[in-house]
Formats: sequence, C-alpha cells, structure tokens
Amino acid sequence: MKTRIVLLAALGLAACAAESPRTQAAAPAPAPAQRGEASFYGPEFAGRRTASGVRFDPGSDTAAHRTLPLGTVADVTNLRTGESERVTIRDRGPFVRGRVIDVSPATARRLGMQRSGTAPVEVRPVSFPGEGSGAR
Repeated sequence: MKTRIVLLAALGLAACAAESPRTQAAAPAPAPAQRGEASFYGPEFAGRRTASGVRFDPGSDTAAHRTLPLGTVADVTNLRTGESERVTIRDRGPFVRGRVIDVSPATARRLGMQRSGTAPVEVRPVSFPGEGSGAR
C-alpha cells in the first residue's frame, strides 16, 4: 500500500509538471547588425582609461559603442572595402552624430579607413559578456 501511494504521488507530480508551462530562461536574442559611420580614436586617447576601466591601447582591438554591453565582441566590416575586423567593446561613444562605432587606430588601419578617418561600416555582435568566447 505504501509503495502504491508513493508511486501515485510521483506520477501525480510528474503529470502536474507536464501540464504546467516550464519557466526557462530564454537565450538572449542575437542583436541585429547595425550600419552607420565608423571613426577612430585620436592619439590623445592613448593611455586614458576606457569605460571598462582598462587603459586605451592604440594597438588593441578596443572599440567604443553607445549601447552594446561592455565586453561584447563584434565584427566590424568596412562596406567600401569589404575588410572585416573583430573588436571588443570596452568604451562608450562615439559622441558624434551619425557615427555608430569608434575603433582603435590599429583596427582602422586594418579596415582601410585610417587615411579617410571614417568609413561606412556594419557592426555585427558575435558574443556578449558571460557567453562563450567569440574573441580570437
């Protein structure tokens, strides 16, 4: 009798669990790609602290974005040349209307935009802080 009650109780709990909706944390939706104008940090920013607290290194993959979480890894593609580079969002900005991202001088050089100073780009988030590493 005791075994039957335990078994029925277990079945009842399983049935209730099957009928009730499960509340699971949904995976964050991937952020959409963003298009706009990119610029790059001037030499006066070398060594200054970024919004994430690290000092800015002009040779790094550091980038500034207004809304992406700090630590986000994103691919930035120069729409004129097709060149693409992976950056890490460590700072806030840019603070010029119409610009969507500021990149380091080294990244600007690899994207082929150092001479012009700006370029039309697409910014595509690859991973967010706390997710697996999308950095190379």
